[in-house]
Amino acid sequence: MGAFHAYDIRGIFGVDFDRTTAFKVGYFIPELLSADKVLVGRDCRLSSPEIRDSLVEGITEAGADVHDIGLSTTPMVYFGTAEYGYKASVQITASHNPREYNGMKVSRENALPVGLDTGLGQIRDWIESGRPTPAARKKGKVVKMDIHEDYLRFLSGFKGDYSGLRIAFDLSNGMAALFAREIFGDSPFYIFEDLDGSFPNHEPNPLIPKNVEPLQALVRETGADVGVIYDGDADRVMFVDNEGNFISPDLMIAVLGHYFVEERGLRGTVLQDIRSSKAVGEYLSPMGCEMRTWKVGRAFAAKRLRELDGVWGGELAGHYYFKDFFYSDSGLLASMLILRVVAAMKGRGVTLSELVSRIARYKNSGEINFRVEDKKGAMEAVRDYFTSAETPTASMDFDGYRVEFPDWWFNIRPSNTEPYLRFICEATSEALLEEKVAMTKSLLIERFDARI
Repeated sequence: MGAFHAYDIRGIFGVDFDRTTAFKVGYFIPELLSADKVLVGRDCRLSSPEIRDSLVEGITEAGADVHDIGLSTTPMVYFGTAEYGYKASVQITASHNPREYNGMKVSRENALPVGLDTGLGQIRDWIESGRPTPAARKKGKVVKMDIHEDYLRFLSGFKGDYSGLRIAFDLSNGMAALFAREIFGDSPFYIFEDLDGSFPNHEPNPLIPKNVEPLQALVRETGADVGVIYDGDADRVMFVDNEGNFISPDLMIAVLGHYFVEERGLRGTVLQDIRSSKAVGEYLSPMGCEMRTWKVGRAFAAKRLRELDGVWGGELAGHYYFKDFFYSDSGLLASMLILRVVAAMKGRGVTLSELVSRIARYKNSGEINFRVEDKKGAMEAVRDYFTSAETPTASMDFDGYRVEFPDWWFNIRPSNTEPYLRFICEATSEALLEEKVAMTKSLLIERFDARI
């Protein structure tokens, strides 16, 4: 059952999971979450209708009803789950993965994520043990629902005045196309806005540099103030500045401070993931925000933000979480708020590149992936190697290790979805950064036969 991961069910359809898996997931969800009805949505991937049919068959065979909203962004399913009081929901999607992938994101009451440790592991165990799936005495029914207008109305409450901005959008042939023109109008420049689950222009993953190149070119060609690119299911969003430079998504956590603190006067707890730049906290703390750090992934972040009663949060991967959105993530909502800030800054004569330069104070390696068999041993070796030479100023051990020193820090953590160790490092100078990265590579290659 290689499709069951920490955050969701995901893999190559027909290889890592199939119709039978989808049926059994659907069959067991009502029991797992004590639900007599399940909200179901899907993205535009070519395999999504087939998975939907099997999932729905499983849910109804278990005796629960399906409320089917059809094509939807993943955050739209979160909205429906929390707004209408569902105890269970499923979005069929593989998010940013290539076209041959698909999967399911499961949520419980209040749109809380169901991860491997909070239910998906139980379903996996039931499937692997061959637990029977007898038909209920009364089969559930399928009800078609349309919540598009309700969700659009909700989002529109956060809309700003973007009339003074030149905006370039790359919709990645994904689900953001359901709403982008309705929210932002026809004035922006749009590319790849047709819903097409074969993703003919580029993979729907904005973290891969080549996938952002068309947007960067569009920003430069049109003289746009900002470029916006969504992933396949529109739960993530990333940005390009007015000079066509890609902005590290964690820095936009700090940009959001101008909306929440300056515009709304909301000072409170802000959540970042363990990979986030040290610059984020250094920028937001003087605004009166309390920075907290936690594990990577929605299954952890959304729950933690709710526990902290935080105002907003974000991740290096381009997820942004909001108390105003049931502590969940939404790429469209994040872009609406960040564009409000960009518009306000332009009114003050500050470009997006200038704003980001005020935040970014460190040189960053980006995530470096090492294929290593002994992940735990390798992580401990890297931690021990550096802490034996320098005294840390801070240390975290809840998602791999993050160790901070006066002039640099690193995080090394195991991927939850791929056979990699992920290493990221930040330093006050390029020379120091290169030195620490080189030392890490040498250690992992020599002692653990790591491959990059």
